[in-house]
Amino acid sequence: MVERLEHYRRIYRKRLIVCRPHDLLIAKLNAYGFDEKALKLIHSYVSNRKQRVKINDSFSSWREILYGVPQGSILGPLLFNIFICDMFYFMENFEIANYADDSTPFSAKSNHKLVLDELETSSSILFKWLRRNYMKANTDKSHILLSGKIKQAANIDGHKILSENEQKLLGVTIDSNLTFENHINNLCKKASAKLNALARIAGYMDITKRRIIMKSFITSQFGYCPLIWMFHSRRLNNKINLIHERALRITYGDRISTFQELLSKDNSVSIHHRNLQVLGTEIFRIRNNMAPEFLNEIFQERTLQYNLRRRNPFHIRRVNSVYNGTESLSFLGPKIWNLVPEEIKTSETVDIFKNKIKKWTPENCPCRLCRVYIQNVGFV
Repeated sequence: MVERLEHYRRIYRKRLIVCRPHDLLIAKLNAYGFDEKALKLIHSYVSNRKQRVKINDSFSSWREILYGVPQGSILGPLLFNIFICDMFYFMENFEIANYADDSTPFSAKSNHKLVLDELETSSSILFKWLRRNYMKANTDKSHILLSGKIKQAANIDGHKILSENEQKLLGVTIDSNLTFENHINNLCKKASAKLNALARIAGYMDITKRRIIMKSFITSQFGYCPLIWMFHSRRLNNKINLIHERALRITYGDRISTFQELLSKDNSVSIHHRNLQVLGTEIFRIRNNMAPEFLNEIFQERTLQYNLRRRNPFHIRRVNSVYNGTESLSFLGPKIWNLVPEEIKTSETVDIFKNKIKKWTPENCPCRLCRVYIQNVGFV
């Protein structure tokens, strides 16, 4: 066993892979420093396993599993992460976002040609790594999304791929203009469908049960990744508020009260204000070194020479336009954090902070969704 593993490790280091995937996994574990007993145990765990398919009362013949890890196991995801870990050494000169088996190279350059050149190079390297590791990239699921309305095409691993106007990535529909209009429209459709179902059965339940269903199936639709799309247009915000208002009316059987009165009755806030609370929680994590590293790049802390009363601990990104960039997370986040009371900011734990910020409603929020419209004046 030891001699065979040493042989596979030498082969793997030369990137001349000629072994089966399970043996390759053991070779990688060996290269990472696992001892002989652990390697024997894991090799026994993943090898000599069989599976078959059942259709109604018929069964297929048993076939040995030559690829992958046992499905539904606790150890499986860990072994998969270890298996793909060296992919990032291949991609160390490029930007790549990875979540489980979803790997997305990305680039930010001054023009589309430079972006496409870098994406072609990084994607070709990624495809080459996949082939060497007995994994296959599905070119039908490979897409290109470029900012702006210009249509471009890239040649990736011998396949011509056209840029698209939008693409769904990890449950969020991202469009080329970053308006997130289709994503929010889809959320509203899902919430409306469930709201119609609640309206049909509301008469058979008490308020407590209706409220649980509203929170679990309707307003929860807008709780996934709000930091990505929260600074959207007023039109979309009005659409969300109409759904929220109708849900509250059905839940409490109230057709008279205003939206704000319904929120007070529910002891809650609007979806946008809830998203602002989520933003405050994430910035609190950043301030206390509990956030992912990429968030530290969005919210960059600065060194303050003077102890000012209303000091802002973050750099506010400069924008050279009246509109472009002023409704972004990096621009508005530090300003909104500055509105949070010191009593909440100085919470000892995240749980305490969450409990306190649930009672906070931002005043004079600089985002466009919080501005008040005055007739003959406009939004202020």
